[in-house]
Parts: sequence; structure tokens; C-alpha cells
Amino acid sequence: MVQRQPFTNGVSPGKDLTWLPEIQKVKLETPRLPYRHCLVAAVGLTAAAFFINALWIPVKAELAQHLLDRSWLRTLAGEDNAKPWPWADTRAVAILEVPRLGLREIVLEGSSGRNLAFGPALVNATALDATADRILSGHRDTHFRFLEKLKTGDLLRLHTTTQTRDYRVNWQEVVDSRWQHLVIDDGIERLTLLTCYPFDAATTGGPLRYVVTAVPTSGDQRSSGY
Repeated sequence: MVQRQPFTNGVSPGKDLTWLPEIQKVKLETPRLPYRHCLVAAVGLTAAAFFINALWIPVKAELAQHLLDRSWLRTLAGEDNAKPWPWADTRAVAILEVPRLGLREIVLEGSSGRNLAFGPALVNATALDATADRILSGHRDTHFRFLEKLKTGDLLRLHTTTQTRDYRVNWQEVVDSRWQHLVIDDGIERLTLLTCYPFDAATTGGPLRYVVTAVPTSGDQRSSGY
């Protein structure tokens, strides 16, 4: 069976075009050039956008940490609601340190997804210094990635605006958030660190949570000299 060839402008693409007038050959032979140029340009612009974004992410993160540090210093100086940037709905309320791992994290107020992008956040609705049972949450792939490295007995140090408190990691466990819920009990003095689990999960939003519970050391709490 003879198949009908796909024709363009009434001329077969495979036919010899030498007999056509010069201007018609140009029209038939070059319509794809602009498309190719646009495709190359689009690929180039996309690559440039990814490159610029890859450069901007660490710059933005570094700038955010600098502004958060300044927010914390302003808070220590007595400024109320020391926002790190004018449109922020959070502020620095504490510093969490893990001496064995050499880690220092700025703790933010309000555990919204937007705030968690910049650091661990306080889950408690009350002020940090007004509660004994403190819960901090953070992303498993950024600021709270270190939770998988914690060991029983590790020292955690929490600096607030009024005191410095040392805790020791007492236990770590994985819980299912569909059936188990954290309860804030101000009759118990403890520090709880919370993140999603598993740490290397390919997707987000799973029900499992990794929980680290630390209890105060036997030493007395100290006034913050941070």
C-alpha cells in the first residue's frame, strides 16, 4: 500500500527544491530556524535561572542567619518584638547549643512552616521563660538533622533572655502522630526536640516523628550571660 506523504504548503519535504524560485525555497527550507533559536534561548534562560537560584539560596540563608543573630542581640538588649526583618512574624527567643557536636541554633517564636525554614521554633504557645516543659520543632533535613546523631547523656544547653539551662538527653523514640500526641505539662521540667522521621525519607508529610527528650542536669540554672 502506498502511504501518503505529509506535505507542507503543497510540496513534499523530501522533494528536490532546486527548481523552485529562490524566495520560495527560503520560505520552505527555513521555517524551523526561529523555533530552534527560541528553544536554545529557553534552555539557556532556564539554566541561568537554576544557576542564579543555586547561588541565591546559600546567600539568602547566610543573610537570614545574620539578621536573626542581630534580632537575638536586640532582644537581649531589651527590645520588645525585635523582628529580624520588617515583615517577619517571628523573632529570636533562645539559643540552643549542642557542645559535643559544636552546634548552635537560633530558636524562633512560632512553629509555622514559614518560620521553620529559618530555624527550629518553639511549639509552646506561652512565652519560653513562662513554661518549664519546652518543646522545639525543626526540619529533619536542615536545622534538626543533627537529632539522629544525639546520644543518651549528650548535653543540650538552652539560653533564653533570662537564664541558661543545661539538659541531658534521656531517651529518643519514634512515634506515630496519628495515634500519639505530645502533652505540655508545666509540672514537669524537660526539653523536647521534635522532627519528622525517617531522616532520609524521599517525601515529606509522613506521620512519623522522631522525639528526643532531655531532662535538666542536677546543677542549678544560671542567669543568662549570653
